[in-house]
Amino acid sequence: MRLADSARRLQIVVLVIAFLLSLFAGRLLQLQGVNASAYAAQAEEERRRIVTLPASRGDITDVDGVALAITVEARDLTADPSLVTDPAATAAALARLLGGEAAELEAKLRRDGRYVLLARQLSPERARAVLSLDVDPEQEGQQLPGIFAIRTHKRVYPSGDLAGSIVGFVGRDGHGLAGVELAAEDRLAGRDGRATYETALGRRLPTGVSADEQPVPGVDVRLTIDRDVQWMAQRAIAAKVTEAAAESGTVVVMEVDTGRLLALATAPAVDPRRPGDSPAADRGNRSLSEVYEPGSTGKAITAAAVIEEGVAGPRTKFTVPPQLYRGGNEFNDHSPHGTLKMTLAGVMAQSSNLGTILATERLGERRDEVLHHYLQAFGVGEPTGLDFPGTSDGLLPDLEDWTATTPYVLPFGQGYSVNTLQMASAYAIVAADGVRVQPSLVAGWVAPDGSYSSAPPPQRRRVISESTAGQVSRMLEMVVSEGGTAPNAAVPGYRVAGKTGTANRVDPETGEYRGYTASFIGYAPADDPEYVVAVTVQDPTRGYYGGLVAGPVFTEVLSFVLASKRVPPTGTRPPAMRLEW
Repeated sequence: MRLADSARRLQIVVLVIAFLLSLFAGRLLQLQGVNASAYAAQAEEERRRIVTLPASRGDITDVDGVALAITVEARDLTADPSLVTDPAATAAALARLLGGEAAELEAKLRRDGRYVLLARQLSPERARAVLSLDVDPEQEGQQLPGIFAIRTHKRVYPSGDLAGSIVGFVGRDGHGLAGVELAAEDRLAGRDGRATYETALGRRLPTGVSADEQPVPGVDVRLTIDRDVQWMAQRAIAAKVTEAAAESGTVVVMEVDTGRLLALATAPAVDPRRPGDSPAADRGNRSLSEVYEPGSTGKAITAAAVIEEGVAGPRTKFTVPPQLYRGGNEFNDHSPHGTLKMTLAGVMAQSSNLGTILATERLGERRDEVLHHYLQAFGVGEPTGLDFPGTSDGLLPDLEDWTATTPYVLPFGQGYSVNTLQMASAYAIVAADGVRVQPSLVAGWVAPDGSYSSAPPPQRRRVISESTAGQVSRMLEMVVSEGGTAPNAAVPGYRVAGKTGTANRVDPETGEYRGYTASFIGYAPADDPEYVVAVTVQDPTRGYYGGLVAGPVFTEVLSFVLASKRVPPTGTRPPAMRLEW
């Protein structure tokens, strides 16, 4: 057998090696020459991570700058599953510090993709502790690859449920969902920035960071709310709702001259730290969203209408029968009585429905038009002027929708609906000599550089004459006198004007009358009014008269406001007015 030619065999081997080397050379030329930039870009892309730099949300404070909502630095813990080398060990290490089930964390770490959220809003200290963990505690230096802490912020409510129904709360994404947090979202939120950093072996490179865009902090919102007054109002109404076994209650405190709101208290209250613990109905502010028929507190508007139109005055005499038959229905007062001889001041002081109907009948053929005009002018069915989520304008029926009984129920506060702020604003008109001052909740804004901008001055418009307002005010003082329905609403040392309200309540579930709304609205000092306080208690089941249920809350809150604001005692006696003839 002839052996192969060794020289030829060697040539073949050399050719094969040369061919293989040419392939390697060609590939190398492709990688380093033709496609070098593309592969470099791909490598850089795999190392690079782009993250959002959240803007610090502006604070919400009371009128004195006391914080009601603030933002603190926090960290979101994330993972890049493609960089996690040992999901089981990593999950076990995380579970030891974060709590929770290691199996759930491991399932997240085994997902496809390059991003998964592990924990929200950790404190910076806790996040640093996580990042310094070892995969195996017995082997130092094997810190968790693929785990990252992203800088973010956390919303904190240092006062708990105090003013919670005003401040509102934010969602998991940090954006407002209710209250001022939602209403002022554009100012509070600021503008997020963006940063890029590089990673290697699943860890962040400290030198490979660049900020593409710096975040712009949000603006602080300073409210007109007085934290101390809000606390007192909230405490007082919560106690009354419990005592009266009521469904809910509200208190509004308003500055007469400026329209500034010192308190918008509700009960039950919502804690913005845990809004999910409260039913949906309690997460808003009931003094703005909950509407009801005001009952006898609406008689102040009726009295203003007949006096302004010149058809009656405080001394005008009325013969009030035991019943009145109007529009096919029988009308009665809250307590049975015989024929009474009352002045208009007496009608107000004794809260006579029948006397109020008789007073409006003096308007003649223009009665319906006049009643509608004044109710609307006092704010019934009109916007409050506050930009607050969930605010209701109430309801005032259009003239063409009036029934046969409408002209007879409107004078004593039934047949239309309002919220508590609207009624507080209506009484503020009388207290302010007939001028409506638009209510306000925001005092101003504080920019990130510390500069302060005041809110625009409130709108003002005259509703009734100064003379009419003065006469109505003096009649309201008679309500709080010994001859009125609410002598227990008096505040020693001060002249107080106010009115009780006990109205049939419409059950929102059935649309039928069931239960009562008890209310009291007033102001002091009556001779130089400074503050209006409006109290409503919905569906009380242990007593329901406004003077007995809402009156004590009014007195408690008003007394605190006058003392805390250092309002000097009145020093004069209220004028005497004849209630009977």
